[in-house]
Amino acid sequence: MTKRLLILHITLIIFARTVFCQYYYHDNRYMASNIVLEAGVTMGAMNSLTDIGGKPGIGKGFIKDLRMEFSRPCIGIYLGATYKDVISLRVEATLGSTRASDDVLKNDREASFGRYERNLSFRSPIREVQLCAEVHPLFFRNYETDEAPYWSPYLVAGIGLFSFNPQARLRNKWLDLHPLRTEGQGFPEYRNRKPYSLLQLNVPAGLGLRYEAGPFVTVRAELIHRFLFTDYLDDVSEDSYVDPALFHLHLPAPQAEIAAQLSNRSGRPFQETQRGNPSRNDSYFTFVIKIGMQLRRLRRD
Repeated sequence: MTKRLLILHITLIIFARTVFCQYYYHDNRYMASNIVLEAGVTMGAMNSLTDIGGKPGIGKGFIKDLRMEFSRPCIGIYLGATYKDVISLRVEATLGSTRASDDVLKNDREASFGRYERNLSFRSPIREVQLCAEVHPLFFRNYETDEAPYWSPYLVAGIGLFSFNPQARLRNKWLDLHPLRTEGQGFPEYRNRKPYSLLQLNVPAGLGLRYEAGPFVTVRAELIHRFLFTDYLDDVSEDSYVDPALFHLHLPAPQAEIAAQLSNRSGRPFQETQRGNPSRNDSYFTFVIKIGMQLRRLRRD
């Protein structure tokens, strides 16, 4: 009987300690440091806004032209440091891809203003590293013991470096578009069309929500938009097509033939239709869930 009471007593102590411990990570009496390190993984979806695809009508900005069916999976890892739950600095690596097709407008071809007939499509892998800061407004004030909220909405902004490689499909084979110079980039006849780099800077900015799931675990949901300095994520920018004869003048014969086909897939003379819209750069964004392990949530005895 005594043995059973001892086991019960120990069990109640462990249970009470467990219940109590769910609060200690908001209690400064138990924090060993104002700076907490966190490492974690990211899983979610990536999508883009480019000249290709979109909603019926003239191409519009951001959410008004978004096609959710083009979302693709993305994953990542991150390492961050948070100061007093108020501001965080993190380094993050993300792998994903993006794609779009004018074919998505086939049921709205009359309202597509020629985008369906243009018949362009692309896909591109995305490899990104970014340095971002988080700001948690709810923690601008000091909380009493056990009063700090478990949920914390926050703002995110920073700088990123990403690589991409737009491709198009021809005869069931995906081909790199960058070396084909489909808009005459670098041709002397188009001096204002400069070759673009496949390694670019971006500016990530967005919103997040952090939940303290336990003394060592955080769960976050984030929507992060990347502002780009290029309009060639999809290899489409200029409003006019290249004279196909120029590809044969400036590229090797096998490349020239492919470039001519992938530059203009509308079946119409190159002088008659618009290819892209150079007035607005491309962009991409992610919606992700992050699961993090806090590395320095130490208690005092």
